[in-house]
Formats: sequence, structure tokens, C-alpha cells
Amino acid sequence: MAGRHVTDQQMRLFMSLRRTHSPAVAAAKAGFSTSAAYRFEKDPGLPSQKKVPRERRRADPFADVWENDVLPMLRAAPGLRPISVFEELCRRHPKLGTGTRRTLERRIRAWRAVNGPDREVIFRQEHPPGRMGLSDFTEVADLGVTVAGQLLDCRLYHFRLPFSGFEHAHVVLGGESFVALAEGLQNALWSLGGVPEQHRSDSLSAAFRNLGTDAKEDLTTRYEAFCGHYGMTPTRNNPGVSHENGSIESAHGHLKRALADALLLRASRDFDDLAAWRAFVDEIVGRGNARNTKRIDQERMALKKLPARKTADYEEVNVDVTTSSAFTLRKVFYSVPSRLIGHRLRVRLYDDRLECFQGATHIITLRRGRTLPNGKHGHVVDYRHVIHSLRRKPMALLNLVYRDQLFPRRVYALAFDALLAGLSERPACRAMVGLLVLAHERACEAELGVMLQSALDDGVLPDLKSLIERFRPKDMELPVVIVTLPSLAIYDQIAATVGEAA
Repeated sequence: MAGRHVTDQQMRLFMSLRRTHSPAVAAAKAGFSTSAAYRFEKDPGLPSQKKVPRERRRADPFADVWENDVLPMLRAAPGLRPISVFEELCRRHPKLGTGTRRTLERRIRAWRAVNGPDREVIFRQEHPPGRMGLSDFTEVADLGVTVAGQLLDCRLYHFRLPFSGFEHAHVVLGGESFVALAEGLQNALWSLGGVPEQHRSDSLSAAFRNLGTDAKEDLTTRYEAFCGHYGMTPTRNNPGVSHENGSIESAHGHLKRALADALLLRASRDFDDLAAWRAFVDEIVGRGNARNTKRIDQERMALKKLPARKTADYEEVNVDVTTSSAFTLRKVFYSVPSRLIGHRLRVRLYDDRLECFQGATHIITLRRGRTLPNGKHGHVVDYRHVIHSLRRKPMALLNLVYRDQLFPRRVYALAFDALLAGLSERPACRAMVGLLVLAHERACEAELGVMLQSALDDGVLPDLKSLIERFRPKDMELPVVIVTLPSLAIYDQIAATVGEAA
């Protein structure tokens, strides 16, 4: 056809047809013109043999610097990037044009293909069913998920079977830790209904960071004991070599893209609570597993049975409750009911909560806190634990170490700032403590917060007396109960009737 070069295959076909057909017919069947056929009659060579080698269209811009500048740099630092070489050349030779960067990159790439060092080879693996389970953590901060309007700082624990593609994801509030791994992996295995022969992780480098030798050995022992409970062989890929865990590293991107699309379709990234966000993640992961049902069922046939019970997926620590009605654990200050002052508690440390026990009796469940980004102590404080003492000593609120964390809602802190600005310190502290007492005794924390916000919006100070009157129980008239006593003779009749029956 016009405008297209004749290929060697067309030429061979033409020469074969030329034995029994005329040049015009053979050319038509080969797919080119009659004029080209008569030209090939005179010169029957293949088109590829007639091509003239492409010559340089411009002068080599690196002719003067390649041997003297570029090659010494490449030999001295084999890992040097082409862009760094180009910038150094521009510094040494300012007349070198900026439009030659791509030319240099191609030249370096071609030189390294012949003279460069050996590169690492990735060996593709086959994964038989039931042999391997993979675990890893992945960041999801770019999803921008909020809970009750507050940005949620979390990541995902991700478990996957490379043969069938079975996945399980668990929302983790803290960092990469043994507790997060144990809880996520244990939930994944029981959701799967079986146990693979091996479990591979990325060495839990984040969990071991900043730990002493004894702590690292303790975590390693606990991890091996966890795998031993389920009959799995623990394996780890080499530190810093992510492609050794590639069967789950690549799946991170697919999972996060699926979550991002689902959030767009949902038209909102805000959830009522953490449980709602976790249910949303479970639903998206469940949809992916539903598409791989046949392969998952096939792999379940090769999995080992689960043990009779789950193992501990928490850390257990003993703490002493101080006179501040609190204890400090992992650089976080936790308040507890004051009746526990002087007692030793046994605390089970989960990823998102603390279960506190006095002996074998469960006492309280606390939200797990985290240290501040600057390394300072965090605080998890419930004003209900100390309000009875604070009521007797209201001035203690003024310089309280955890004052900002004591307020149940931000509007209470704003109200205290307004009271301090409008009143002296003593009446401001008395009024604020009175508001906290009112919120506790009348169980009106949310409603009181709305009224405080309304007062602040109007530019007036909260009036404690009017608020107490507002939330005071309504007076109710006691009902009049009239009791009619029966005649005593009735009891004689009942006794007589019982005696005759006997």
C-alpha cells in the first residue's frame, strides 16, 4: 500500500508467487504496487538488506567530555544517577546545552548495559496452596478518613494468601507492634478458618525500633511462641528488601485504591465511630474475597486446622495507682476511679484499649493513648474519676497538669478560657468545676455543651445558677394511693376453708 515500506515477508511472498504469476498479479497478492514489483525485478534483494545505517544528524554534544568527565564519574560511583552526572557536567562546562539531558541518559544507559555492574535478579516464585501467609502494615493517611469530624491517625494491618488471594485487613491505631500483628493475624486466621504452613513478615523492624537487646529478644520469643501455638513456621524477608514480600506489597496498592474508590462513592469520609470505619474496611475486603471464592475454597482444603482456642493477643503489665488516681504506662497518663489508689492493677494492653483487672476481677476498660509527636507524655483522663475531689478543691483546676485533657469536649475548655478572661481566677475555677459537676450528676454533658457554645456565640459568660436550674429535675406531684383494707373476718373464712380441704 502507498506510504508503507515493503517488508521482508512481502518480498519473500512476491518472489514465491513470481514463479507462476505475472509481476502485477504477484505484487497485488503480496500487497504492494506494480511499479514496486518491476523495481524488485531488477533488484531482488530483501528490503532489510538495502537499509542504509542511520547516521548522526548533529554533532555529538558529549564528544569532548565523555572520556574525560563522564566515564571517570561512572566508574568511580557506579550508583550515580544520570541527572547528577548531567548537573555536574553543566557546572563544569556551562556552554553545554540543557536540551542534551535525554541524550546523556540514553548514552549512560547503553554504556551500563555493556560495562555496568551486575544487577540484582528477582526470581519469580510459585506459591502452592496452603503453604504461605504474608503479613505487612501499610499507611492510609492519604485517604483522609475522619471519625466524628476528627482526622483519624491509623494504618492497616494486611494479611494475604498469595495462592488464592484471600485478604484480611485490620485497622491499627498505633504503630507497627507485636500486639497489632498478633491481633490482626489471629483475626485473619479465624476468619479464614485454617492455618498456612508458614507465616512471613517484614522482620517487624518498626516494632523493634528503639528497643534494647532484652526487649527485642522478648518480642522475638513471643512472636515465635505465637506462631508455635498455630503450628506455623515464622519466616522473615531480608530487611530493606521489599520485593521479597512482593505478593503483599503490590496488594497494598490495590486495597487502598479500592478503599479510595469506595469512599468517593460513599460521598463522605467521615464515620460515626471507629467501629463504623472498621466495618467499612471489612466490607470492601469481603468484596474482593467474594471474587476469589473458588480459589479460596481450594486453598482451604490444604490449610491446617485451627487450634482449640485463641492465644493471647495482648501484652500484660502490672501498674500501681498513685495518689493522683492514675497510673503511667508507656509514657501515657491514665486516670482511674479514686477507690483504686494504692492498689496494683494488672493491665492487658491491646492496640486500641486497656483492660484493667484487680486480681481476677475486671475493673475498667480505658481507651489507649499515645505519646505526643514531640515525645512528651500523653494523657487519657476522665473527669468523672476526679470530680468529687476537684469539687472540694476547685483552685486545683487552674494549673492542673492535664487540665486541657480533663475537659470532655473542646467547648468546655473554651468556656473556661472565657471565664478566666471575664472573672478572677477563684470564681472562674469554682464556676468551671460547677459546670463539670453538673455535667456528671445530671448526665447532660452533650446538652450542656450545646448551651455553653450558644452562650459563647452570644458573647456572654455561662451562668452556672441558670444552668443548674435548667437541668434541675422537674417537680412532680406524688400520686395519691388509696389502700382499702379487707375485713379481718375474711381471714377466718380462709382458715376454715383450708382446714376443710385438708
